[in-house]
Amino acid sequence: MAPNNPWNYARNPLLADDIDFAVKGHDLQFIEIELDPGESAVGEAGSMVWKDACIDMTTVFGDGSEGADAGFMGKLLGAGKRLLSGATIFTTVFTHRGTGKAHVAFAAPIPGTVMPIRLADIGGTLICQKDSFLCAARGVSIGVAFQQRIMTGLFGGDGFVMQRLDGDGWVFVQMGGTLIERELAPGQEIHVDTGCLAALTPSVTFDVVTVGGVRSMLFGGEGVFFARLTGPGKVWIQSLPFSRLAGRMMAAATPGGGDRRGEGGMLGAFGDFIERS
Repeated sequence: MAPNNPWNYARNPLLADDIDFAVKGHDLQFIEIELDPGESAVGEAGSMVWKDACIDMTTVFGDGSEGADAGFMGKLLGAGKRLLSGATIFTTVFTHRGTGKAHVAFAAPIPGTVMPIRLADIGGTLICQKDSFLCAARGVSIGVAFQQRIMTGLFGGDGFVMQRLDGDGWVFVQMGGTLIERELAPGQEIHVDTGCLAALTPSVTFDVVTVGGVRSMLFGGEGVFFARLTGPGKVWIQSLPFSRLAGRMMAAATPGGGDRRGEGGMLGAFGDFIERS
């Protein structure tokens, strides 16, 4: 673990199925996975779009990575970790039982980008926002990452708990809008809107910093805190978090809400009234 690392995590080396895949679409993407006989993919409940008939679908307790010898308590622990991270306690395992190649497709429930990443290429662990897991090769463990800094847990955007994906295989996470990857050098620091932080590697230090003076907090429209990310490591930034999209839709649906611009300001509708005056 890197010095001053705020994440409480444990490496769980797993041997995942080596699957082939293709990301389809541009603004509304889905992932198509190609399986060889005996290979499996694990999907979030309700994420499947279609599958070949030779692929069996089985709902399991937890993430399916515990194995047949884990016992009830092991599976219960896996399900509990998923529940803490904002996911359901069940996942669905898709296994190719026939011959030749077979395909299964998964889609995100929000408009945006599907990010494929091989965990072995980033050290075996990815920390990401809650509800971001879409699907993965069988053998990837879906757990939780606890934020140990109180201020970051309260104002960092995702609370004290985020999702943690462990293993060595392919995982596919869903992000809102366009996704940007940044590689941070040791000591390099960037400030990100708390809702736009999509994922990071555990070596990145994550805390919060105020946006500036009182005027910026009240009328700047960017809220009170930024997420402060310090390298070394990789971070992924999403351009349109679902909370922002949902907020704009709700604002537009209310009387006078279509003119609202300062979504993150402390004064809310009063701030918008001053802006229009």
